[in-house]
Amino acid sequence: MGPTAKRTWIHAWLFLSPAMILLIAFTHYPAAVTLFHSFFSTPRGKREAKFVGLENYQTLIADDTFWTVLVNNLWYALATIPLSVGIAIAMALWVDSKLKGRSFVRMAYFTPTVLPLIAVANIWMFFYTPGFGLIDQIRGVFGFAQQNWLGDPESALNAVIVVAIWKEAGFFMIFYLAALQTIPASLREAAAIEGAGRWYFFRRITFPLLMPTTLFVSVNAIINSFRLVDHIFIMTEGGPDNASSLLLFYIYETAFRFWDTAYASTLTVVLLVILFTVAIGQFLLLDKRVHYR
Repeated sequence: MGPTAKRTWIHAWLFLSPAMILLIAFTHYPAAVTLFHSFFSTPRGKREAKFVGLENYQTLIADDTFWTVLVNNLWYALATIPLSVGIAIAMALWVDSKLKGRSFVRMAYFTPTVLPLIAVANIWMFFYTPGFGLIDQIRGVFGFAQQNWLGDPESALNAVIVVAIWKEAGFFMIFYLAALQTIPASLREAAAIEGAGRWYFFRRITFPLLMPTTLFVSVNAIINSFRLVDHIFIMTEGGPDNASSLLLFYIYETAFRFWDTAYASTLTVVLLVILFTVAIGQFLLLDKRVHYR
């Protein structure tokens, strides 16, 4: 290796080292420590942690609450991801067109994103309040009975899903709007000359060109669907009877409310495996359909 190549190699590692140090310190190292702790018992008082092997994982398999929150989380992900992405695309197409008051509409769509999570939860708790909430007030005009949206096991999780979609769609819209503005106007002009309709142009040209953005947004949407705690903590606390509890909230309860750090580590390992598997699968499936320029 010559002096110039060696100098380039040193400079490259110097530039990479800050990001690498942060990534290892706050991502890889905690993940490795969590995996290590999942094979030990929880230390309590003067009793030190003992190696228990796969005992925590055996407990997890027999834990009915774990399977309940896992199913809840899968349903939450299946509901929020496609709806958030679909609504975001629709909003981006709407505000990208020639529209009066376009800046105001863009701001209105994006406003839920900048609101703190706790504030959003409290706003929607007012909407969902039985009898006095905005939703029941509107329903009462049409003669519908009161509904305890957050206290009914059949509707609690769906109510939280609505809040998540309301908050995330505007955030994803910004990425799609930026992507739409990079599409050359000449493509639209050529399609108009050929007599292509709006739906045909979107299906054949716009959406394929949006695939890199869709890949990025979908990965973020999946991560968001497995890291929700704030809304659950404020709105339902996982109830009633774990009907609205999600996996990360269950980890929080296990670690900080019941102080079972070993079992919480085991749950965290499962969460990391799920996210890793889904992310890899998503890249393998969608990357073939992404049109990079």
